[in-house]
Amino acid sequence: MMEAQTSHNGVIGVLQLQGDFAEHEAMLKSLGAKVRGVRSLEDLESVDALVLPGGESTTIAKLLVALQMMPRLKQRIVEQGMPVFGTCAGCILMANELVDYPEQPRIGCMDISVRRNAYGAQIDSFECEVASDVQQFQEGPPLRAILIRAPEIMAFNKGAVKLLAHRGERAVLVQQGHMLATTFHPEITTDSRIHAYFLQMVSEALDAQKQG
Repeated sequence: MMEAQTSHNGVIGVLQLQGDFAEHEAMLKSLGAKVRGVRSLEDLESVDALVLPGGESTTIAKLLVALQMMPRLKQRIVEQGMPVFGTCAGCILMANELVDYPEQPRIGCMDISVRRNAYGAQIDSFECEVASDVQQFQEGPPLRAILIRAPEIMAFNKGAVKLLAHRGERAVLVQQGHMLATTFHPEITTDSRIHAYFLQMVSEALDAQKQG
């Protein structure tokens, strides 16, 4: 699909605590990115951006708490502007508000309200086309979304969050500055356009940091 614009020299971290991190790593490497697994605070300090994979959001959250990674992770994203890309469970971890499990630990870095398992159990998982007004996603075939026990973005701060793709009236891909979140799993398709888009976000963020 789309070739990555890998002018950046950054290291892309992929959280390896649970979930389909291997698929993200393979996709990013196919685009020419330098990738490093993140399992500890020490690992986190060695990367310039981070991917939060799909999986079990409660399990990932508990492990982040147990490893004492949650405060530093939020600091790097919110205060230091580290680019982050969350898919499915990653989207849940990034949400400021969880409408059904408000007590669940999470990073809470993005101005979105999310409901977990919005489409039912795993047996109810499905694949569909989604619409986008973003040029990169309009080039080539329509984006296809694989939703597996997927969350739903119920609401978002329209003054801060940009809608990148939707299914009907449901937002499925959103961006807030250096943060990107999707309710589906682009990493288990052959379409690398969303990962390429994130790499471009990383490149722009690193360029801005150098100039600043």
